[in-house]
Amino acid sequence: MTFKLPDLPYAKDALSPHMSEQTLSFHHGKHHKGYIDKLNDAVQGTDYDGMALIDVARMAHEKHDVGVFNNAAQAWNHGFFWRCMSPDRAAEPAGPLAAKITETFGSLPQLRTRFIADGMARFGSGWVWLVEGADGALDVVSTANADLPQTAGLKPLLTCDLWEHAYYLDYQNARQGFLEAFFDHLADWDFAATCLKTQGDPEILAA
Repeated sequence: MTFKLPDLPYAKDALSPHMSEQTLSFHHGKHHKGYIDKLNDAVQGTDYDGMALIDVARMAHEKHDVGVFNNAAQAWNHGFFWRCMSPDRAAEPAGPLAAKITETFGSLPQLRTRFIADGMARFGSGWVWLVEGADGALDVVSTANADLPQTAGLKPLLTCDLWEHAYYLDYQNARQGFLEAFFDHLADWDFAATCLKTQGDPEILAA
């Protein structure tokens, strides 16, 4: 089985001005593609060959197979990240997701404060996530480098990429500005609500 770079679910200029066409083109066509290409080279003819992407990441994590894990996890993370954004997003969450946000954080603005603070507190590269735990409670966590929530038994609902290549062309070193733009203008609450209802791993753009 060969993993393929998935198409974006929107045009490359669709998220502008909050994420420019140049950033999206480089991020998707260079960085995401690079993880896919390296993963294919690493898994060909191994026990990973033929496995689903998330299962490759899980097994590599269990085996401490760092090279395979990093590329598989980053390929999965990016496929999920693209779906976490939409030019036609709902401005606010609704239904069960909205109720859980209020129950856990108090309000959407309080979730916003926590999400941005945790993203800013991550030293170096990584991801910030809205997740659901095994007990059904929501939380915000940040992970280092390629790490993804599933290895800690958490279900991802929403994520923002904290690697500099995700924002440097548009925001330079202003990570907070990028996080604010993501939360206020790009985050797709309908997708997060779908993830909340999904049993097992959320769907990503197929790789």
